Amino acid sequence: MTSKELAEKFEVSQRTILRDIDTLNMSGIPIVSEQGQGGGISIMEGYKIDKTLLSSGDMQAILSGLQSLDSVSGTNRYRHLMEKLSAKETDLNAGNNIIIDLSRWDKSMISEKIGLIKDAMERRRIITFRYFSPKGESERRIEPYHLIFQWSAWYVWGYCTERSDYRMFKLNRMTELAVTDEICPDRDVPVYKSDKLRHTRGEIKADVRFDSSVKWRIIDEFGADFCKYDENGDIVMTFTWCDLPSFLSYIITYGDKAEIIAPEEYRREFCEYTKKIYKLYET
Repeated sequence: MTSKELAEKFEVSQRTILRDIDTLNMSGIPIVSEQGQGGGISIMEGYKIDKTLLSSGDMQAILSGLQSLDSVSGTNRYRHLMEKLSAKETDLNAGNNIIIDLSRWDKSMISEKIGLIKDAMERRRIITFRYFSPKGESERRIEPYHLIFQWSAWYVWGYCTERSDYRMFKLNRMTELAVTDEICPDRDVPVYKSDKLRHTRGEIKADVRFDSSVKWRIIDEFGADFCKYDENGDIVMTFTWCDLPSFLSYIITYGDKAEIIAPEEYRREFCEYTKKIYKLYET
């Protein structure tokens, strides 16, 4: 890259970039500058960063991240990388008090999908799969761009050719996953942005009152900052949700500890929903 490009990227002056390059050179990192058309600033080809430049805290942070990926990997790739970074295999967990396990109880089910999607992204191949959602089953064909661990589950985010838009799909709901030979077209891919709360597509909106006895669960799922209280100490929250059936299914998991208080239409819908369940057990 040129010094001008670096200055624009980091929003500093070109003089600051040149000073930083001098600092990196004095630190032992060989920076090469090439003049003329096609020239620019780069790190010397073949140079590998000296581990002594990383503090023990830096190294443990890197190892924690690699271990989290190793927990869902179907290969020994990340384990081998950790061994390369660590002086001895016995040092991998030494002093590391942060453990991140991203796997499910059935590790193989997710690991295989992650491996296939990762391969597709690296080779820029389109993937196909059958998807199960509240609206039913469908055959999907997407250009995968990101594997995402969010809301305690794994997702793939990419361009859905059926919807002509970017969508996120939960790996647990995918079957018959396959990598095609079709190459993803060149596309100006937008930056992925995470929603602060799940189900925030906003198709429905409702107010719900929760008994104070389930406060622990509300805080566990949404955080203490989202809790509002009425005069009786009960929790009142305003939800946005992707669709009504999944919203009703979520509320019923609280049993008699949750009540939809508005709008009236959703109260009636929930009443009919519970009546159908009651009929299954009515003798």
